[in-house]
Amino acid sequence: MRHVRNSYMKGLILAGGKGTRLQPVTYVVNKHMVPILNRPMILYPLETLKHLGATDIMIVSGGGHIGGIAEFLGDGSEYGVSLTYRVQKSAGGIAQALGLARDFVDGDSVAVVLGDNIFENAKLPKLSKRAGTDTAFLYFAHTKDPGRFGVPVFKSSGAVAKIEEKPKKPKSHYAVTGLYIYPPNVFNIVSTLKPSARGELEITDVNNWYIKKGRCGHALFKGFWSDAGTRESLKQVIDWAYKA
Repeated sequence: MRHVRNSYMKGLILAGGKGTRLQPVTYVVNKHMVPILNRPMILYPLETLKHLGATDIMIVSGGGHIGGIAEFLGDGSEYGVSLTYRVQKSAGGIAQALGLARDFVDGDSVAVVLGDNIFENAKLPKLSKRAGTDTAFLYFAHTKDPGRFGVPVFKSSGAVAKIEEKPKKPKSHYAVTGLYIYPPNVFNIVSTLKPSARGELEITDVNNWYIKKGRCGHALFKGFWSDAGTRESLKQVIDWAYKA
């Protein structure tokens, strides 16, 4: 069932990265155009945003790749959406890419999805009524390898204390999936961020800001979810898509 919102929500697909873990195929094609069965990967996050009710969508990618994505998707009308494109000139992190959409979002709430994250859309929990209006909203999923992701640390009450980015000793078996809902003030937060040790603006810092303020909801996602950024995870996605 499609999520219905009272307020207007834009969509944002972050399709940056060089796809080094999927080489050699990504020498000749952008990671987000790698096929999953007979469909390019980029169509899966597009459908996730449509499922959430966002049809006015911006795609952010590197200058060397965005042309191929735009050539394939065009203006989006064939897929029931309206598409805008923006180039991320340098690999400055997820939060930096989010910041590029400020003028596009223009005071609305925004659903952000990473271009290599694949969700079983029908099983996405419904958003809370406040999600995207004055609170952020995150989806957590159980995973055998949480250290590859942001990991939620839970209080004894079940509330989230904080997110730890790729911890060596994860404090839970859950990962923060690459699907985030933010209110309009998220761009004010992004503008205050400082680069991390790896020289990027971290989306975990954004999420922790909302958690610290008590303005971050979450849901535990029990359907299929995986990133498709490694050979192993891409195989998992293809196996799931074949059975779906």
